[in-house]
Amino acid sequence: MPFLSLPVTAISGTVSKLNNELLEYVNPEKPTHDHSSIYYQRFYISKFNLGDQAIEAKFSSPMNIHEGDLVTVSGYSKENTFQVLAYSNKTQQVNGNENWLIAGLGALFFLAVAVGLLNTELVIEGAWIPRLFLIGFVGVAIYMGYRAHLIREALKLIQN
Repeated sequence: MPFLSLPVTAISGTVSKLNNELLEYVNPEKPTHDHSSIYYQRFYISKFNLGDQAIEAKFSSPMNIHEGDLVTVSGYSKENTFQVLAYSNKTQQVNGNENWLIAGLGALFFLAVAVGLLNTELVIEGAWIPRLFLIGFVGVAIYMGYRAHLIREALKLIQN
């Protein structure tokens, strides 16, 4: 198994026990008098079964699936639930996934900030707070790059 890699697998089956949820986060900087939708972060969560396997998908847009659809999902198992990174609905002829390119660009951005921080006087002099920020930015860059890698692997499985 390659370094930092979860086993990404694919599962096919018929959707049963479909439950769609909407999770909204309010921006803490939202003015109290403004009820505009731009201040909300939305995550669409679909929970369903494929055979006897519990499936959970969290995307920024709703999944195009219905009860009884034949779907293939790819992702990884986490705590007895299969976490979806990409899916293909054979019944409706639709595919979906999160954008791996945006995650990869985000990783490059945080890495660039870390490199910029690495060359500051405070880090060179050994101040510990900038070093903590440096470690944080590198950690976020690694996570986002890893997530982009997992999504790409899931897409390869769906396409086959």
